Amino acid sequence: MVGAQYFTGIDYLLSLPVILLTLFALGILLIDLMIPTEWKWMNAATALIGVLFAAAGVLKVQLVQRELAEHGQRAEYAFMHSLRMDHFAIYFTYLFLAGAALAILISVRYLEIEREHHGEFYALILFSVTGMIAMAAGFDIVLIFIGLELMAISTYVLVGFLRSDRRSNEAALKYLLLGAFSSGIFAYGLSLFYGLTGSTNLGDIADGVGREMAAHHEHATPVMIIALLTTATGLFFKIAAVPFHQWAPDAYEGAPTSVTGFMSVAVKAAAWAMLLRVFVWGLYPLRNVYLPLVVFVSVLTMTGANLAALTQNNLKRLLAYSSIAHVGYMLLGLVAFASVEYPAAVTDGFRGILLYLLVYTFMNLGAFAVITSLRQRDVIGDDIDDIAGLYSRAPTEAVLMLIFLLSLAGIPPLAGFYGKYFIFLSLVESGHYVLASLAVVYAVFGLYYYMRIANAMFMREALDPSRLPVSAAMKVALGVSAFATLFIGLFPNSFIQLVTWSLS
Repeated sequence: MVGAQYFTGIDYLLSLPVILLTLFALGILLIDLMIPTEWKWMNAATALIGVLFAAAGVLKVQLVQRELAEHGQRAEYAFMHSLRMDHFAIYFTYLFLAGAALAILISVRYLEIEREHHGEFYALILFSVTGMIAMAAGFDIVLIFIGLELMAISTYVLVGFLRSDRRSNEAALKYLLLGAFSSGIFAYGLSLFYGLTGSTNLGDIADGVGREMAAHHEHATPVMIIALLTTATGLFFKIAAVPFHQWAPDAYEGAPTSVTGFMSVAVKAAAWAMLLRVFVWGLYPLRNVYLPLVVFVSVLTMTGANLAALTQNNLKRLLAYSSIAHVGYMLLGLVAFASVEYPAAVTDGFRGILLYLLVYTFMNLGAFAVITSLRQRDVIGDDIDDIAGLYSRAPTEAVLMLIFLLSLAGIPPLAGFYGKYFIFLSLVESGHYVLASLAVVYAVFGLYYYMRIANAMFMREALDPSRLPVSAAMKVALGVSAFATLFIGLFPNSFIQLVTWSLS
């Protein structure tokens, strides 16, 4: 109660989405104890309602901020500047909520087939989104780390949610051990920056690092370099960049397929939000120091992931390596941002990353929704053989999968093209012609392994000729994902303006 006097109504308003998600998650845990097995779908409905209420809470925040701005006031910071609900955080919050809503729709029928339809699944999704919002809106390294651990612990449990599946248990254990190790390294790096600057606030850290750099003639001290390397290691692990990617293929393969889709978009977007917060807002004075590291990691990530994806026969592992390759492309946007002072390259690099994450949410979750729909009582559904002849079994799903794959490959006029376009444009604007050429070459590699899946769907005969049943919730998820992928691709201007707004 002593510290409560420092908090105002604005503090609680800016944290309204987090409060609502937490209340609905706790409500689901209570409801689950009282409803029979055949009514478990109510947990999914409650979770969806919670996501909608949280979205309404974000909208409320925007309206209040706009009203105060008209009177010359700003309302971005909360809880003594530890939380910053700016346009950047609002953009990512909507992204997290969209990914969570689609993942919930995908999961309903899948969990019934797996006989693991429990309320805590949906509660964990909401808790993980709560952590993601703290990662995106956190302006204090303590809050960012708390959000990271809340998201990570929820995800560890979701990966191992199929308790009777040995692959799921093994994937969760690997993810837990490697995740805990990387979190320790990340926390060590942050603690060094706290020791150097005497503050946990990102703004104060940026000022302190800037003063240290000026005192040493724009050269980083050894302690500063160690702090940067350990912090970057933790961040690169969370976005699954090579060589810190070992957890991703195993976790993606062993996790429930709907969780894999959720991890590939929402969890990755949260990791990117945290990385951008730390690198751009906190460590901006060190951009010339971390630039060579980001260039090396991005090239290594594109090379290793694309080559590994060429040999995969498991759909989830193939899309895992594909997801890692996309991380390499997005890191190139950070390269363009950090390497020049010119506004065009800086803006397009940052814009490319945010637009990439937006379109990736829909096209990748759509692809995983199709894979999830393949799961039947006696079919796992995550091998290329399982998707063979899909056009004869479920023509609509096969066509939608082709759209998602072409978008992932960056083929115009689909949404995935614009993410790559702004990344490549920023590289050209910043003079990185070799990196731009290399990225285009690896994009061709991606087209090849995506077309392997398309070839299996349309050119091979189905092992099981029976029609593929698809639930109503799955149809909604597929429809929304496909509509967004096509609509963003055909009418990109509004979404480009949205991304530009998030940077203002």
